[in-house]
Amino acid sequence: MNEARRQIPGWVRGIGVVALLYLFLTGVGLLSEGIEALGSDVQQKLFERVASPISGLFVGVLATVLVQSSSVSTSTIVGMVAAGLLGVEDAVPMIMGANIGTSVTNTLASVGSIRRPVEFQRAVGAATVHDFFNVLAVIIMLPLEIATGFLAKSAHALEEVLLGSGGAEFKSPLKEAVNLPVDVIMEVVERTGVAGTAFAVIVILVGLAAIFLALTYITRNMKSLVAARFEDRLNKILAGGSGIVGMVVGLVATVAVQSSSITTSVLVPIAAAGVISLEAVYPITLGANVGTTITALLASLATGSPEAVTIALVHTAFNVSGILLFYVVPGLRGLPVRLARRFAQHAAEDRRLLPAYVLGSFVVLPLVAILVFG
Repeated sequence: MNEARRQIPGWVRGIGVVALLYLFLTGVGLLSEGIEALGSDVQQKLFERVASPISGLFVGVLATVLVQSSSVSTSTIVGMVAAGLLGVEDAVPMIMGANIGTSVTNTLASVGSIRRPVEFQRAVGAATVHDFFNVLAVIIMLPLEIATGFLAKSAHALEEVLLGSGGAEFKSPLKEAVNLPVDVIMEVVERTGVAGTAFAVIVILVGLAAIFLALTYITRNMKSLVAARFEDRLNKILAGGSGIVGMVVGLVATVAVQSSSITTSVLVPIAAAGVISLEAVYPITLGANVGTTITALLASLATGSPEAVTIALVHTAFNVSGILLFYVVPGLRGLPVRLARRFAQHAAEDRRLLPAYVLGSFVVLPLVAILVFG
């Protein structure tokens, strides 16, 4: 079966990716329609469960850890904003949380080297530099955003430049393209006789299933088409380049495979083998962080909602701002690398530290924070 999968021609996989992308956009449309169908009373009750920026942040972390994909969680947030369930300002901390949550995948990938101490130390460093960058960016930018709203304001200004400021909706060709399957699916659900909240929940679940299924198989197909070549040529590209080259590699690879987790997870065994250094891993990770925002941007264009486009642009602005802060500023540039290296040394000395860190940081802490602040 694996052999047959390898023999699928590249052009067939390419057509499949386009079809899956259409399914993804249809899922976003269904999600938005289903949330709207819940009605304002139900929406208000759901919204009240995220009562503060801190709880919103950790909802984003936990949701992304559970689905193992920031693309799924950010697309869901975009759909909620498009439906009016969340305001842009309320969704910003969730987007930041999704950025943190997605880094759990490459951290788990480092466990594969746990029986080889030297390799394990390198692998943990390469994995957790992503974690430390995202956490440091949130520590600085979340309070700034709460105080000034600079991300939301700058994203809104860019949205107006891109779409204009003439109305509550814009004519999106992507939305028009997915209207037919969305309407057909909603009509099929209606014919089953369900109505009210049950109807809305079914539409939401179908939309989420379509998003998850589409992104899963887009990732698998693009990994077959791109990831192996990316791994083979990565070190050659980096050998003659700079940090900027690494960022471009990370961005392009992530856009191609539609998953920052794949890009960063591929780096872990390469770094563990000593092929590339932690300093080389770092800029690729930053590029991957920006590359993963394309999914939310595509999702927002399928909604026809300027607010949805704004929150998708917030995702991009957050990651770009993090790069400007922790890569351009000399005093801060090496901080995530130093923290990751120090943590890796401790993890190599006591290998119970890594599972404790993953469980505590990505599961226990978010749950406790949601209970306390939510």
